[in-house]
This record gives sequence, C-alpha cells and structure tokens, in this order.
Amino acid sequence: MSYQQPSDLHRIPAVRELAKTEANAFLNFHAAVFREGGAVPLKYRELIALAVATSTRCAYCIDTHTRGAAEAGATRQEMTEVAFVASAVSAGGAMAHSLLAHRLHEENQGAAEPTGEGRSGH
Repeated sequence: MSYQQPSDLHRIPAVRELAKTEANAFLNFHAAVFREGGAVPLKYRELIALAVATSTRCAYCIDTHTRGAAEAGATRQEMTEVAFVASAVSAGGAMAHSLLAHRLHEENQGAAEPTGEGRSGH
C-alpha cells in the first residue's frame, strides 16, 4: 500500500468545499507567495520551495515545485544543488538539536558528564 497517491489530488475540491474560508485563505496566501514581481524572483521562490519540500519530504510539493522551478527557468543542476543545501541545513539542525539532547541528559542525570575539554590524546 502506498499512502501518497497522485489520484488523491482529485480530493482537493471536496476539501475546499468542506473548509471554504481556510482553503481560500491558503490559496490566496500561496498565490501571493508564488507571484511574479517580488524582490525575490519566482525562480528563486520555486527553488526555495523545492528545497523545503525535499526537507519535509512532501512528494506532492516536490512534484509541484519541480515543475514550477523548471517553468521559471531553473536547471536540473540548480534543482540538484538546492537539494544538497536543504540536506546540509537539515543535518545542521539535527546536530544543533543534539546539543539540546545533551543538556537534557545532563539535567536528567543531575550532573554534567565530561565534555572532553582539556583531555590530552585522542
């Protein structure tokens, strides 16, 4: 069984009908974000969206923003590079959050563990 299926997209009109106010607000926001003529060109907006989509692992967003980026003039090389940018930022975020885990572990243990500072040798 696959949870993400392109055929699910036919459900969008029903979702829009069930939550008209929210759906319209979302669609208006989306249209404003992906407009032409802002300080950030549409191509860059689509590349940013593609990077975020790869980080959040949204297959539908990857599909939409790959097409949008290509239509806005992005190359395959640019799309590939932004995926690596997203990967690096995601990895950095994981490393940064590990610092929280270290602190919480220390707090839960009631005493700090050695940090490795001041040790000689490796």
